[in-house]
Amino acid sequence: MDRTEKTRIIEEVQESFRKANATFIAEYQGIKALEMNEFRKALRDASMEFRVVRNTLARRAVKGTQIEGMAADLKGPTAIAFSYNDPAAAAKALVEFTKNQPKLKLKTGTLGARVLSIADIKGLSELPSREVLLAKMLGSMKSPVTGIAVVLSAVPKKLLYALNAVKEKKAAEAGAA
Repeated sequence: MDRTEKTRIIEEVQESFRKANATFIAEYQGIKALEMNEFRKALRDASMEFRVVRNTLARRAVKGTQIEGMAADLKGPTAIAFSYNDPAAAAKALVEFTKNQPKLKLKTGTLGARVLSIADIKGLSELPSREVLLAKMLGSMKSPVTGIAVVLSAVPKKLLYALNAVKEKKAAEAGAA
């Protein structure tokens, strides 16, 4: 590989790090090509990119960035998974695949500028999806408004019940007389 090709790869990896909201480094040694293709498809469905990059080039790509701390884990046969949408869904897909494929070993990850440990990645994978979190937030925001509407509607209802009771009482008195 000549110098211009290396420079191009470093720039592409730097751009991927910039665009991604989460990245994960994994060791993939011993995984068959067919299994790797299934894995890549599952990651693409989760809006992720899985890329094998030479460690020296990946280290140069993260050098001088906020995530330079992850460069220490760029040893051995490693690949980088870049998540562009939902980091929780990405972590969930990776952790799920590691359960089925023990040869894939997560090493580290990043969420924004924060370097994640394996425990952090597993915790991130246990979070509900973005849609579920948004639905819960909307429900909690809607709850006080619903409560106010119920309380405010109770006042006219009770007035209506009282007026109806007075009407029935007067009708009963008029009927008895």
